[in-house]
Amino acid sequence: MQPTGWFQIGWSSDLENGAVKPLNVFSRDLVLFRTESGKLVVLNAYCEHLGANMAYGGKVCGEDIQCPFHAWKWNAAGRNTEIPYQATVNRVRRIGTWHVAERDGLMYLWHNVDGGKPHYEVPSVFELFKDSGGPEQYHDPATTGGRFEAEPLPIHPQYAAENGVDFAHFKYVHRADEIPTVLSREFGEYTFQSELALEFKRRKADGELESVDGRTNAYLLGLGLGFSYAYGAGGICSITSVTPIDDENSILRFTAWASIEEGEDDVRVAKRQRSAIGQLRADLDIWKYQRYTEPPGLATAEAAGFRDIRQWARRFYAEGHHGSGAAEQTAGTDELLEQGA
Repeated sequence: MQPTGWFQIGWSSDLENGAVKPLNVFSRDLVLFRTESGKLVVLNAYCEHLGANMAYGGKVCGEDIQCPFHAWKWNAAGRNTEIPYQATVNRVRRIGTWHVAERDGLMYLWHNVDGGKPHYEVPSVFELFKDSGGPEQYHDPATTGGRFEAEPLPIHPQYAAENGVDFAHFKYVHRADEIPTVLSREFGEYTFQSELALEFKRRKADGELESVDGRTNAYLLGLGLGFSYAYGAGGICSITSVTPIDDENSILRFTAWASIEEGEDDVRVAKRQRSAIGQLRADLDIWKYQRYTEPPGLATAEAAGFRDIRQWARRFYAEGHHGSGAAEQTAGTDELLEQGA
């Protein structure tokens, strides 16, 4: 089953005014377009006239999208605004609409199996962390190579979410010099925040290695979006997103903003960006072959963190929204996780 929440569907700069693109997420065919005024719109893809897929051949006309089959026009609310060969419009049929948002140059879509409005808003990554600074203090990831998008892979959003409590993998997957220290963890209604401290080695200009104290602050929003701010040798703000295509596959996207550092050239900036993306690739090499294990055989030191995040995650599945009993929620979610949905 696919969780409720906000999920990334691309980058804003990839959708110009007047552009139309197909979008397949959550086992649905959708049409993504931007009106001539710049408004982002997502509708169910099929025209309510005779079922043409408007993502293929449809075009933007002002604030509407025009179907390629008979030129019927539909607005951002899914209402028919024009039938070119008669004076009246169809006031009965309506195309399904999706809630969307844009922050930090990323496009988001709200998914809820029960329908309805978003339960929470998407923040800017630069609003979440006390000492991160504003966007003017960072390089544009679109121009410095700080973006990554994977092909659809058999991964689930909860794989990425559980990284927030998996302190041990930093050493064995990311080659950290030591297992980091967990400084804090806090679960909210829809959020999970944590801070880790770790020491790493950096090579100085003269070739010698020096030890640097680093921190990683993470902010999980639902199961689809992970925000972080890592600092030590410069700062990196990043957003990791896992967006389901269907019950088995998701697209993973990653955006990293490298801080502007005095005396740093383009080569060094690109290296920091590649390093951040490389960390994600290391996780991805595990996730795409992982079988979700429930119940897991955990070490004592990590048991509380995994228990807490799995309990917290249950609220994002349909059982939780229906107010099912705890036993029913556990059974439904555990079945989902065992399937790796």
